[in-house]
Amino acid sequence: MHHLERPEGRIAYDLYDGDDGALVVCVPGMFDHRASFRFVGRALAAAGYRVAVMDLRGHGDSDTTFTAHDSRAAASDAIALAEELGGERVVMVGNSMGAAAVTIAAIDRPDLVAGIALLGPFLRQPALDPPTRVMMRILLTRPWAPRALTFWYDRLHTGRTPKGHDEQKERVLRMLRPKERFRAIVATINAQNENVDTTEGMTAEAVVIMGERDPDWKDPHAEARWVSSVVGGRSVMVPDCGHYAQAQRPDVVAPVLVDLIERVAADA
Repeated sequence: MHHLERPEGRIAYDLYDGDDGALVVCVPGMFDHRASFRFVGRALAAAGYRVAVMDLRGHGDSDTTFTAHDSRAAASDAIALAEELGGERVVMVGNSMGAAAVTIAAIDRPDLVAGIALLGPFLRQPALDPPTRVMMRILLTRPWAPRALTFWYDRLHTGRTPKGHDEQKERVLRMLRPKERFRAIVATINAQNENVDTTEGMTAEAVVIMGERDPDWKDPHAEARWVSSVVGGRSVMVPDCGHYAQAQRPDVVAPVLVDLIERVAADA
């Protein structure tokens, strides 16, 4: 584990060392741990690329001292990490809220971000009906909130169960138990993220990767088509997969990412 120094604290990240190939920065979603990218990180490193997988602010082993926890803040951390590691024409991979973060990074820094992969992406804020709002308030109430969120995290893995999934759930549960860290994670869940419905100025090559059984959308195919239209990219639907394609179907995700990296290299 490594740490990136930021103005209000440190961001934890793992570095999977390949050769001196392209740098890939991976950003997970809310109440997730960076280890969800463990399979993809190893696969890309074996293919010769450098892979940095970060925790969001207050998540995993990142500090709980930050005041902003939205997708734009995560984008600034991803950019800072890419710069810290000397990346050029970087490929960024984001899951869920992390997908919005890497898209914002690509819009803000077209000179740095040359490719983005969006996994189960939330580029627009979901409209929650009253029963869902009530459920969320109950879900985020201690003392049962850590176990309730871990249960929900498990349910979002509709389809194939990843290897080492019990260990990953235990990481998430341990992360949610300390009060300061829990407050930071709740701040992330409740953050007012901007809708990313235009990508003017973005030049990055884009691919959207969506689980066919992702329970976050009534129609995952329709959401993937909409996101693809926003970022001007192609979409890949992943069978037997819910919200965490990087963990559930690395056999599908890793080759798609290698293809993206090679496309970016060919355009250089």
